[in-house]
Amino acid sequence: MSLTKNPNVLKWVDEMIALTKPEKVVWIDGSEEQLNALRKEAVETGEMIELNQEKLPGCLYHRTNPNDVARVEDRTFICTRNKEDAGPTNNWCDPKEMYAKLSKLYDGAMKGRTMYVIPYSMGPIGSPLAKVGVEVTDSIYVVLNMNIMTRMGADAFKNLGDTSDDFVRGLHSKANVDPEQRYIVQFPEDNTIWSINSAYGGNVLLGKKCFALRIASFQGKNEGWMAEHMLILGVKKPDGEVKYITAAFPSACGKTNLAMLIPPEGYKKDGYEVFTVGDDIAWMKPGEDGRLYAINPENGFFGVAPGTNEKSNFNALESTKKNTIFTNVAIDNSDNTVWWEKLTKNPPVDATEWKGAKVNGVEYTAQGNTLAHPNSRFTAPAENCPCISPEFNNPKGVPVSAIIFGGRRASTTPLVYQSFDWVHGTYMGSAVSSETTAAATGAVGVLRHDPMAMKPFIGYNVGDYWAHWLEMGEKLGDKAPKIFNVNWFKQDENGNFIWPGFGDNMRVLDWIIKRCEGTVDAEETAIGYVPKKGDINVDGIEDEVTPEVMDKLLNIDKDLWTKEIAEMRRYYNEDIAAKGGRIPQALYDELDKIEARLK
Repeated sequence: MSLTKNPNVLKWVDEMIALTKPEKVVWIDGSEEQLNALRKEAVETGEMIELNQEKLPGCLYHRTNPNDVARVEDRTFICTRNKEDAGPTNNWCDPKEMYAKLSKLYDGAMKGRTMYVIPYSMGPIGSPLAKVGVEVTDSIYVVLNMNIMTRMGADAFKNLGDTSDDFVRGLHSKANVDPEQRYIVQFPEDNTIWSINSAYGGNVLLGKKCFALRIASFQGKNEGWMAEHMLILGVKKPDGEVKYITAAFPSACGKTNLAMLIPPEGYKKDGYEVFTVGDDIAWMKPGEDGRLYAINPENGFFGVAPGTNEKSNFNALESTKKNTIFTNVAIDNSDNTVWWEKLTKNPPVDATEWKGAKVNGVEYTAQGNTLAHPNSRFTAPAENCPCISPEFNNPKGVPVSAIIFGGRRASTTPLVYQSFDWVHGTYMGSAVSSETTAAATGAVGVLRHDPMAMKPFIGYNVGDYWAHWLEMGEKLGDKAPKIFNVNWFKQDENGNFIWPGFGDNMRVLDWIIKRCEGTVDAEETAIGYVPKKGDINVDGIEDEVTPEVMDKLLNIDKDLWTKEIAEMRRYYNEDIAAKGGRIPQALYDELDKIEARLK
């Protein structure tokens, strides 16, 4: 029984049935009745484990194959008709060749299995900024996760109607979960995503990175909007006005923590509040008043579990307390709940580690093992979050006052600075980079470029993506958000962080909002506008952030910045332009200007 009369959807689903040859086909209507039956089935077959329903109501547990625990960038492709349209940051293959290769793998891949047809909306149903996708899959895990992460079910077709062809076609089969035959492929010109031989989140929840960033960034370029790897938060001031900010950070830079920030005591007393609109992805489009409006296309959080605890991110942890799916974390067998590294100080003695072995958790971790996989996840409904924004489902989105970029830099970058204008801000985004930590493989302190924190997710040529940013700035004119860069990770000579971070990042947001409102002045430097002495509020942390420390936090070392500009020239020329990235001249001009100002 199909849920739509749309001939484009029906024709495509029929083609996928003919290719994969499932035993039966189930259309997902999103009803609780149907979902409960699927949950029950998944528990009965062992695909899912039901957790303690008193302590974690509605929560389920899933473990993936140990060869299938993360996104696989080397198996991820952008297939455009012309190779140069994929650009230097993507793996490319000719679409005809890729379709032919994958069709052999999909042929009969669902024999003896059920195909689930999942209609879903990215963004609130009925929002002019929302988009529709249909994913067919042979995994109940995918259905149940998509139910949390998107607006899934019959209602999703409302935005599409009976005639439109504007939907993203997603084909997924876990097939044999063979890593040698694993492919995550985007065909941006065909609005199509094919994923095979994986059963892990980011590779198979096709609404997430595949659609919401890789395909949507390409759609945004063609349709005049932006799909960005950004959180969206609202800061409510004591007078009741709310200012909205989006922010992009590479991984391990505290993105989710900032999205769900709890203001320091002094700010709370004054009546400040922070609301989460989104923790990962922002779709932004000019509104009727000419300002830029953002929606979170997702409906849930797909968060990394290890390191999440009451102190590091209270709101994220609270979000996981009901109706959540946990993937590859550990199980505390004493009460059938979950555990991961840094959740509590002491691991459970009677534990099941993420691959399924029963162990003494204390001894096991003492030997240097981890009970939860480092990339283990929770899929939690956004509505569970204590600080979810009242505007979360607003179909118009929220007006963006500021865009923030950030990275993990030990010395070069100050705590915060503002771009001179949109073009300079676009350059700042292109220069986003992070120094590797121990968590990343390889040497510590190596600079990794990650433009706009979008490197793995730009669905087309990175140079054209930067050009699209510049076009958006022209379109928005003087209504464009102000652009800032932050660095919570500046270190002293002994390698200790000198900014307290976490909730105290509110102090920097406060300065950013005042800059947007024009109520605070700034120091003009070679690299941008930096806070004047005393303009960052340190009430309550004066012992830690002394005037000397603040000087270090805001210091701009000309020698380091001269090296930074030389590195950016090398990066533009060798990593991007030499490999077919079409870099806009305006960005080279920004490099020249910064260099001249440094001299």
